[in-house]
Amino acid sequence: MTTYFTSDTHFGDPRVLRIDRRPFPDLATHDAALVENWNAVVEPDDTVWHLGDFALGPPPERVQALLSALNGQKHLIVGNNDGPATLAAHGWLSIAHYAEIDVDGQHLVLCHYAFRTWNRMGSGVIDLHGHSHGNLKPATRQYDVGVDAWEFRPVTLETMRATRRRRTAT
Repeated sequence: MTTYFTSDTHFGDPRVLRIDRRPFPDLATHDAALVENWNAVVEPDDTVWHLGDFALGPPPERVQALLSALNGQKHLIVGNNDGPATLAAHGWLSIAHYAEIDVDGQHLVLCHYAFRTWNRMGSGVIDLHGHSHGNLKPATRQYDVGVDAWEFRPVTLETMRATRRRRTAT
């Protein structure tokens, strides 16, 4: 069982094609690609922490269909673009604005927003966030888990750490 992180899928939100310049010709293609990418890496028994902005705009039945189509045991950390349909969808194991969890012996702080400081940051705790769509300069022990930063798919902590090490080694 693997734990994955993601955020800012923005299912059903046409603004992401324009504002974030996502490489999809239309919203239907965007949504289908994100579901396919998610299910290509996440198995049904894996855990996924979605750090906000799951969907905004589609009717509740479409939000429910999208959530149901995604593999994994899903938790939501609420983002600024998570409307009533997202919060009411069945399939979230938990819904919160903030969480602290341990994954593979590493303590993590989870929020939709990036922090400048966070609980126990001086003790090696890692901050995972979304919201910035890959546009923030990386900070020590802080990772943007948004789909814009990770090829439009969920990512593991191990992959994030390995990628950061490779980038700083070059």
